[in-house]
Amino acid sequence: MGVFSRLSDIINSNINAMLDKAEDPEKIARLIIQEMEDCLVEVRSAAARSMADKKEYERDIVALEASRQDWTAKAELAVEKGREDLARGALAAKQRAEREIDSRRQALKAIEEVSVKRQSDLEKLQLKLDEAKTKLRALIVRREAAEHRISMRSRIEVNKVDEAMRRYAQVERKVDEMEAYADLINVGDRSLEAQFQDLAAEESIEKELAELKRRRSGGSAPAAAPRKKTSEGEGV
Repeated sequence: MGVFSRLSDIINSNINAMLDKAEDPEKIARLIIQEMEDCLVEVRSAAARSMADKKEYERDIVALEASRQDWTAKAELAVEKGREDLARGALAAKQRAEREIDSRRQALKAIEEVSVKRQSDLEKLQLKLDEAKTKLRALIVRREAAEHRISMRSRIEVNKVDEAMRRYAQVERKVDEMEAYADLINVGDRSLEAQFQDLAAEESIEKELAELKRRRSGGSAPAAAPRKKTSEGEGV
């Protein structure tokens, strides 16, 4: 069973159990990340063991090759000395060393193939783990935003907004009344000022009229206004 298929079985099993309990999505996402991290640690541990086995097999092969050469030399020496019995024993030991070498090499080849696949699984799993963590951060942001919206909308209900606007209208009306009252207070002052303005305008008109009459009469001074009479008909 591959790493991802086994991880998928574990995650699906736990997620289904959590969904049956109506757990929140963020908790499920954290569980997925935790399972992936645990699987990553397990795969890395297995990779470390494979590397240790590989080095051990490589050392065994070196030692067995040295032993094979040694038995070959002993077999040659036995033949030279006319000891065929010893030569046969040395050749048998040499063949055993060769069989052990072949066995170690086959195991080493299998370890290398598994290591390549395991390294590929590690890289893929790390990418998926990083992606899951990124999605979790986005999920947390979305959840916080949703909670904020829910909180705001629960505070700002329609009836509360209407009540606030009604109170605002009352305040606005009160300000209008205060401004109108201020205008009434200043009416007397403005009327007095207007009277002085009218007086100044009237004087200006009288002066201009007198000047006009003077020019019409040829430059002479304007005639004096008739004197008022008393009740007895005498001039005052």
